[in-house]
Amino acid sequence: MKEESKIKSYKDLIVWQKTVELSVKVYELTDNFPKEELYGLTSQMRRAVISIPSNIAESKCRSTKKDFTNFLRISLGSGGELGTQIEIAKQLKNTNCFNYKELEELLIEVMKMLNSMISKLTAKN
Repeated sequence: MKEESKIKSYKDLIVWQKTVELSVKVYELTDNFPKEELYGLTSQMRRAVISIPSNIAESKCRSTKKDFTNFLRISLGSGGELGTQIEIAKQLKNTNCFNYKELEELLIEVMKMLNSMISKLTAKN
């Protein structure tokens, strides 16, 4: 493997890049939510989505495979939280008018990537 193709930082991970993109999309979407959701759904969705790339970054900075896997699992859990919050937003009368399709597709892609990474890391034990 060539040196320049090796992952040097968490920023080189495609899954991290995708989760940053997902975070930006959630922030853009929730900017349009009603003000009464500021301390409810808006806050919850933003905290959940920010947790995903943050934990991926922390996992990559850990020195053991066990720690790396654990933080990827935490990211996966935050993705599950976000998926649930999206579903709730889709069913509420004051937030169901927004288009969630692109967000949901990106979240599914991220969740698959995280699951794949975790599977590969745990299969080698």
